[in-house]
Amino acid sequence: MAEKFLFLAPVLLLALQVGVDAQRYYHPRSYLGRDLYEHGRSISDNLVTCGPHTCGVGAHCIHGSVRPVCACLAGYSGDPLSQCIKIECLDNSECRSHQTCVNQHCVNPCEGTCGINANCDVRNHIPVCTCPAGYTGNPFSSCRIADPEEACHPSPCGPNTKCHVANNQAICTCLPGYRGSPLSGCRHECESDGECGAQQSCRDFKCVSPCSDCGVNADCETVAAHRAVCKCPRGYHGDPYRICSAECTSDSECPSYKPACVYNACIDPCVNSCGVNADCNLRGLTPVCSCPRNMTGDPFTFCRPFEARDLCEPNPCGANAKCTPGHDRTGAERPVCTCPTGYIGNALVSCERGECELDSQCSDHLACVGYQCVDPCLGNTQCGSGAVCMARRHLAVCTCPSGHNGDALVNCYESQSVVASTRYYRYKRNGNYTLPASEAADANGVTEEKQE
Repeated sequence: MAEKFLFLAPVLLLALQVGVDAQRYYHPRSYLGRDLYEHGRSISDNLVTCGPHTCGVGAHCIHGSVRPVCACLAGYSGDPLSQCIKIECLDNSECRSHQTCVNQHCVNPCEGTCGINANCDVRNHIPVCTCPAGYTGNPFSSCRIADPEEACHPSPCGPNTKCHVANNQAICTCLPGYRGSPLSGCRHECESDGECGAQQSCRDFKCVSPCSDCGVNADCETVAAHRAVCKCPRGYHGDPYRICSAECTSDSECPSYKPACVYNACIDPCVNSCGVNADCNLRGLTPVCSCPRNMTGDPFTFCRPFEARDLCEPNPCGANAKCTPGHDRTGAERPVCTCPTGYIGNALVSCERGECELDSQCSDHLACVGYQCVDPCLGNTQCGSGAVCMARRHLAVCTCPSGHNGDALVNCYESQSVVASTRYYRYKRNGNYTLPASEAADANGVTEEKQE
């Protein structure tokens, strides 16, 4: 546009000048090929030339075919005969980023662009209109204060629903007690018990537990046919659908035959506390169970008549001892404790396994006596006076010492005779005297000895 304007300016000026001087109009084509000076030059033809004041400020002058031609300098616009002003811009790139080139001027593009209450921001010479925070509407016409629930006005939800806005979106939900599709409409949760589960009933159009029908302190045992089955708890009595009252709150409120208050009920603590045939006696309010005198057993489970075998069950004797039912001197039944074969000790305390049962289990110079290996000489008490005892082959062997004669089992005395005599050996075991086999032939083989 600027270039076209600059091009047309001198043509228009020339036409105006010709029209004023000649007072006549010519078609531009009538000048072609003609000699405008065929009739001579006028005074003005010789006087009008380019001078300092021929054209306006900011314009420049050139000599045309017949007259000077004025035109605005490059980058300027205006009236070349009066004043040309420097052009501010030709496109947006010559303006700052927050301005736009309009009619060769850098202007604020936001002026008069956006609507009422709207914000305008220039981005790369382009005005951008937006509604401020908390406002809504068309930013090119008008912005108004935003309504948080605007998405719900009018409500897009069906009947019996609630509409609320979340993230600028309308959310539809059924009202309490209603169910169904909130977009098409909601209805009551129930109209009758049959529309509820087996453990519920329809109350105020809602499926609820019917146990609320039970009275004060009553228990709701179960629900049958959508109705509560109520019962007074243990220790309470009354109408379970109205109120259940406690029989007692402390032991002092109970009679002597039911002295204990347990779970608000007076009871006899002995009931079902002891076993079959057992006796129960109260120690305070604590039941004490015992079997009768002629019975035995576990008083908490079963008591039975006493039997002889019960004397030894459990075994009252010492460790490893044997218990046998018996009697004492008065004939009363009593357990008899003995150590079993091969054991020794106090049967009432403990029986220990013996050292032996056979002589062969002892050394040659010892004998198995009372399950113990002992010296059969028993400290030289088995021979006669003056005799010597030596244990051999588990026996006590008694002999008269050298220079003595006599019966080694009875008496050995000092010999006064010079006549040699045969030495006799006698053995004693278990209180019996024996002779060696070599001397048994002459039982009376005793040599008479002379005394000096």
